[in-house]
Amino acid sequence: MELWFFILLTISISLILRAILNLFSPPKKLSYTLPPGPFTFPVIGNIIWVTKSFFQIEPILRNLRKKHGSMITLYIVSRPSIFVFDRSLAHQALVQNGALFSDRPKALPTSKIVTSNQHNISSASYGPNWRVLRRNLTSEILHPSRIKSYSHARKWVLDILFDGLQSKAKTGEPVQVLTHFQYAMFCLLVLMCFGDKLNQEQIKEIEDVLRRGLLSIGRFNILNFWPSVTKVLLRHRWQEFLQQRKDQEAVLIPLIRERKKAREMKKESDGDYVLAYVDTLLDLELPEEKRKLEEGEMVSLASEFLNAGTDTTSTALQWIMANLVKYPSIQDRLLIEIKGVVGDEDEIEEDDLQKMPYLKAMIFEGLRRHPPAHFVLPHRVKEDTILGKHLVPKNGTINFMVADMGWDPKVWDDPMAFKPERFMKSDSCDSEVFDITGSREVRMMPFGVGRRICPGLNLALLHLEYFVANLVWKFEWKARDGDEISLEEKQEFTVVMKNPLMAHISPRKR
Repeated sequence: MELWFFILLTISISLILRAILNLFSPPKKLSYTLPPGPFTFPVIGNIIWVTKSFFQIEPILRNLRKKHGSMITLYIVSRPSIFVFDRSLAHQALVQNGALFSDRPKALPTSKIVTSNQHNISSASYGPNWRVLRRNLTSEILHPSRIKSYSHARKWVLDILFDGLQSKAKTGEPVQVLTHFQYAMFCLLVLMCFGDKLNQEQIKEIEDVLRRGLLSIGRFNILNFWPSVTKVLLRHRWQEFLQQRKDQEAVLIPLIRERKKAREMKKESDGDYVLAYVDTLLDLELPEEKRKLEEGEMVSLASEFLNAGTDTTSTALQWIMANLVKYPSIQDRLLIEIKGVVGDEDEIEEDDLQKMPYLKAMIFEGLRRHPPAHFVLPHRVKEDTILGKHLVPKNGTINFMVADMGWDPKVWDDPMAFKPERFMKSDSCDSEVFDITGSREVRMMPFGVGRRICPGLNLALLHLEYFVANLVWKFEWKARDGDEISLEEKQEFTVVMKNPLMAHISPRKR
């Protein structure tokens, strides 16, 4: 009896002491693992992924999602790359914990050259240099008052676009519109970048050299894998890549120098001095390095400004016009709204756009259904962190599936249909309720969300509204006979139509 009492007393005291120790000792760390993913051979697997574009990886990731869930890990160039499908996790990472998830990965060898060692807005590490570069763009050229001051430039470009489309439409043949859209957007951004209405030869020269760089990105991906080896085995391809960069500098640096000279003289050929993006870069200082920008870095920033604003906007414009051709009832409804606002006026003024809720809803729907990019640029975390139930390791990259979030059937009814009405409320655009910036919640994120959200968001929306409204008001858009308007996709710099839009265009009778 005494023995049993002694055993029970000992066990009781032990349990009490353990409970007290647990109460005052720090909690044990839970063990977290990387999100699941396919098995990858250390060398062969990495080579497979690095030679594929994001667009080739996209369907693979969707199949992996069915097996592994809404977070997937792939190893690309030996780094764990995490892909997130879940919109709540995107909000948690990029908005609620923005400072932790706002860095960029170290640049690959080719990107390091193109971005001047990550001295542009999209690739710069999260820190003082990035803040200065981004603030310069948003507070100067993209400031609302500055954007408004370029209204004359938008009218000039609209006339260029109208002339190009009309000359083709007169033949009676269907018009392939994307090249016209790209050229118009490029002309507008060249003016905003360099301040002058450059002649056609100069604009074409800039466009050609930048377009060659964009369309050859996939060709040079292999150079990033073991660069010390590829510089020997693929030296001719390296020479080709480096020559493309030299060609860009040969075209853009003289324009930068001309702007510097013109700014010093405070005089333009037409008597007016129009502030341009390049002007704002001339005296800009990098706080981390305590120096001004070099010419090569200005080339990288100017190229970023021209490429990002041209292709994303022209791609979105083509997708929207394709749906207007495919669904004439949507085009008719927009036409009725425009007529109710502008009456019999020939052109739509920018102030008129604020009175067109269906137009805004249609732009939102175009960006939801056909985001120009299906991924945001990769993010990097500077320390181990937990997202959902998984580890995101220090220096690991994380990406977010933009298109899939906008097509989530849990959020959007019939998500693959093109229905602008989903953004309407009582015949007025529900813009106060729907937040495209994702600050309240992420339902779609065509511009990204959080601290790295696209700084040109408002400019892009203005351009889309302005050009869509005027194109519909000026022309009647019809499909070719027997053409069903295919919405198949193809990856270039952005996700474009596999079969570019060909439409019959005729002046609208009023």
